[in-house]
Amino acid sequence: MMNKCMFTGRLTKDPDVRYSQGEKPTAIARFSLAIDKQDKDHNTGYINVVAFGKLGEFSEKYLRKGTKIELESHVTPGSYEKDGRKVYTYDFQADKIDFAESKNASQGNSTGNRQPASDSGEDDGFMDIPDGIDEELPFN
Repeated sequence: MMNKCMFTGRLTKDPDVRYSQGEKPTAIARFSLAIDKQDKDHNTGYINVVAFGKLGEFSEKYLRKGTKIELESHVTPGSYEKDGRKVYTYDFQADKIDFAESKNASQGNSTGNRQPASDSGEDDGFMDIPDGIDEELPFN
């Protein structure tokens, strides 16, 4: 039986990160993800995500409200009692988290200016594209 879910969406708020008690504390990050549904009205759905350990630490360090991510996860059901009734919940436990857009795009910078990966002066394998070349391209 396979339990694997993949989503692309944006965080609705900064992750809430806590650490477990004990000899070796583990990061536990919780956040919700806004997902565009593929229905005719393009409604938005929301899922609850929990990330443990290294993924929890990654979430705490790099993820913020509005960050667009690709999430690979699996469903973890749970339940609790409320007013004498059992309420069932479903969280999506993160197995892998990737950024779905560049930092510049997530900050609203659409100029596409590329910053060097390091100041070491090493060749990264990409050439600089000269300004004004857009007019010379046969497509736009």
